[in-house]
Amino acid sequence: MSTAWFSRALLPWYREHKRPLPWRDQRDPYPIWLSEVILQQTRVDQGMAYWHRFVQRYPTVKELAEAPEDKILRLWQGLGYYSRARNLRTAARQVVEQHGGEFPASFEALRGLKGVGDYTAAAIGSIAFGLVEPVVDGNVYRVLARVFGIATPIDSTAGRKEFRGLAAALMDHTHPGDHNQAVMELGAIVCTPKDPRCGQCPVAARCIARKEGRIAGLPVKAGRTKVRERHFNYLHIGAKGSLYLQKRTGKDIWHGLYELPLIESDKAATPKRLAALLEERFGPGWVIVKKHDPVKHVLSHQVIHALFWEVQPPKGFKVPKEWIKVSVKELDGYAVPRLMERYLEVGRA
Repeated sequence: MSTAWFSRALLPWYREHKRPLPWRDQRDPYPIWLSEVILQQTRVDQGMAYWHRFVQRYPTVKELAEAPEDKILRLWQGLGYYSRARNLRTAARQVVEQHGGEFPASFEALRGLKGVGDYTAAAIGSIAFGLVEPVVDGNVYRVLARVFGIATPIDSTAGRKEFRGLAAALMDHTHPGDHNQAVMELGAIVCTPKDPRCGQCPVAARCIARKEGRIAGLPVKAGRTKVRERHFNYLHIGAKGSLYLQKRTGKDIWHGLYELPLIESDKAATPKRLAALLEERFGPGWVIVKKHDPVKHVLSHQVIHALFWEVQPPKGFKVPKEWIKVSVKELDGYAVPRLMERYLEVGRA
């Protein structure tokens, strides 16, 4: 069965209706790579500011490769998945050290860069180098599932294989970059998860889900990831215009970011429970000054229930070596989780 109709309908629509994004209509792989990594984390309207900040601060991949990790994390702050920010720096160093400062032009070599999977390699490869490699992301799954009426779960091995095979079969070999961007654009602005604009869709006449009334049920997802509930108690310890911070280490969320000293509890702590935890961890004599309203922070697989406590340590308290004293005026220089950033905006000493 011929699939050429798909791209024939899609490409003219894309060229007329595509959003004027600054990384489009160019072949430089560096800004394209930055945009793809950033937009895995957020919507275009939010991600645009991050993209501009990165290309202004680090106009070349060499400059990004030489940047300190803390500076990159600070620019990334608010996007989440901070391992991807660290991967940016590692991949930039690979480009400089292993490829002479030029992004490799093969799919396999692009896949070899830290944090670059099939999707990102296909996006960079097709747009920058004209490689005939299909992109398959959430937008593409949704478009293909609806247009071709596919009910195979997208989070199954069979589904991933089926959708990638179909995406490859649909590719326009002459304009692979435009083709990939067109499918993603259709999913982003027309074939949306809710209330799709079918009247504006260039392939609506061939859409099986529309014909059969199955739009709301596609794509199909088989399983749900279990969500972990956690309770964080942050210690706001003011000290003459300064606060104590600590850097998160270990294999956990927000690795490498800074936060107020933390005690994690198995459930929401009462003042009495926090007093007991403080004594258990640091010894007696702590004074709880104020408890702020609880904050709920939702991550992809975790929900953080945070309480911020203003506390005073006992006289002679020996500050743990992992705590650092930071002037309130210098807090903006530290990369912190969005949860912490919101609190510090209003809760500074």
